[in-house]
Amino acid sequence: MKIQRNKYINSYVAGFFLGLLIIAAYYFAGEGLGSSGGYRDVAIGVINTVAPEYAHQNAFVAPHVNSDEGPMHTWLVYELLGVIFGALISAAIFGRLKWTIGKAPHITNKKRLYLALIGGVLWGIGTQLGRGCTSGLVLSGMAVNSLSGYIGLIAIFGFGFLFAFIFRKLWINTKN
Repeated sequence: MKIQRNKYINSYVAGFFLGLLIIAAYYFAGEGLGSSGGYRDVAIGVINTVAPEYAHQNAFVAPHVNSDEGPMHTWLVYELLGVIFGALISAAIFGRLKWTIGKAPHITNKKRLYLALIGGVLWGIGTQLGRGCTSGLVLSGMAVNSLSGYIGLIAIFGFGFLFAFIFRKLWINTKN
């Protein structure tokens, strides 16, 4: 299998700019980067719109909807919007904007979308139980020289490598 390098972006330059972005986030917002808080705020905003009475009575949701700003006006929501639209714009500029479903050849589109939905829900639950997402742990944790950031980096990449090694045949197996 041949690994294709990205001819548009140098990963070292991108890492340098990501580091500058984390410094700017700490300076301007007083917090590091992460995505789970933004997803949480969007979900809470939807709950507040659909069932405001429930939102104000729920112990987890109420503190977020009773604040002065409201859940949809946190900087994390705008960070998410920037990531989504930035990715779309970048893909369009460099000719990579394609509407496809990445999957193994032996899995149907429907099954892949169901599995992605289940994985997303589990990720959302896990990030709230763990009080944040892996990117926030590693990027923001290491930016403040926290031991948990370094341990998180080792655990994430270590388990990622292990699971990729174990499950790679599920992805490349072409048998039905």
